[in-house]
Amino acid sequence: MSTQSTSLAIHNAQVVLPTGVVATDIGIQNGKIVELCRPLGGTYAESLDARGLTALPGVIDTQVHFREPGLEHKEDLASGSLAAIAGGVTTFFDMPNTKPNTTTRALLLDKLQRAAGRAWADHAFFLGATTENSADLASCEDLAGFAGVKIFMGSSTGTLLVPDDETLRAALRTGGRRAAIHAEDEARLRWLAEHVPANRPHDHPLRRDVESARKAVARLLDAVAETQRHVHVLHVNSSEELDVLRTHPARRFATAEVTPQHLTMHAPDCYDRLGNLAVMNPPIRDERHRLALWAGLRDGTLTCIGSDHAPHTLEEKSKPYPNAPSGMPGVQTTLPVMLNEHAEGRVTLAEIALWTAQRPAQIYQIADKGILATGFDADIVLCDLQKVHALETREIRSRCGWSPWTGVALRGWPVMTILRGSVVFRDGEPVGKPRGTPVTCGTPISNVGK
Repeated sequence: MSTQSTSLAIHNAQVVLPTGVVATDIGIQNGKIVELCRPLGGTYAESLDARGLTALPGVIDTQVHFREPGLEHKEDLASGSLAAIAGGVTTFFDMPNTKPNTTTRALLLDKLQRAAGRAWADHAFFLGATTENSADLASCEDLAGFAGVKIFMGSSTGTLLVPDDETLRAALRTGGRRAAIHAEDEARLRWLAEHVPANRPHDHPLRRDVESARKAVARLLDAVAETQRHVHVLHVNSSEELDVLRTHPARRFATAEVTPQHLTMHAPDCYDRLGNLAVMNPPIRDERHRLALWAGLRDGTLTCIGSDHAPHTLEEKSKPYPNAPSGMPGVQTTLPVMLNEHAEGRVTLAEIALWTAQRPAQIYQIADKGILATGFDADIVLCDLQKVHALETREIRSRCGWSPWTGVALRGWPVMTILRGSVVFRDGEPVGKPRGTPVTCGTPISNVGK
């Protein structure tokens, strides 16, 4: 099969559509799906027999940290996007906490130029809000490849920070794209750092406690009520945050995201097994919160799943707690982890497609992506739902070289990734050359998923 096919017929797949799973064929012309039926009526230059495989829409991961520029020793746009397509991710949104931080139009244009010819997946980039640049936060809204504004309400890995309500409101008043929010209360984090001992990774959920998350979400939605800016709350991690998101008068302006880590790991087990490797911001908490997050997904309070792929080297992560940086890789394993949840009976294929592709496209108003339907981009991941495999170190495409899922047997794996009608990853290897292009985001809408 050619790598840049202008027409492709996929036969005999189980296809996950918004209406359910259907045994059908997929006809692709010039990067778009043109037919979903059996038999296909058109003529196609290439054909693919997907018997025994399930076709899902390519994952849209709206929260990754690919570290370029300035931190390429642990990831760059080429290695991070290769990890993405290896895991069935066809579109990624990259965060601004690089060196230098992406805080100006010129720096965002630099990222777009760096991605050209090197990114394996389609992409967009966030502009980071600071205490000084609120007047410039709308400067990129005319650009393809601009995802929106990222606001860190609490300090995490990097120096971007909007700690006070006045600066938060100023940032929210500038521009119209949905703003992505890291919601931890900076004043409380500073108090906790002074008063809570830091002896081992198990202390991390105490040093970044539930109240720091709940308070930040409440402050954020108070500001949203005043500014009426659409926001997307990242990596929700507690039952108490969900209570605010469900009941606040400004909830219709807010969407929210959860990571696979927070859905499938819990304290103290993750810290017992992984030590510093399980340390991320905000923390993985106990089983009460994990179960609440699943309930939040199912009732629409949580809108989608994002990896928060945040790689650091093993050398960096081996520093004594709390000096090791927070974060773990995940862009390559989001889909396998969720397919394993399906194998365990905890989630349907339709829900996986909804939470990893359709909803992200709706949140950021990405045209022609997120579902398998005629007229949409042919971003497709073919999966073997019966494949049981434990990720090996040699298979990890992230430059950091490790994963919390190494050695863990999971059932259900992507075996082929198709980007706009062209096969880009197959049989464990990339195909052809990187062909990712910038995506265009639109004006946000209210009540996504509710």
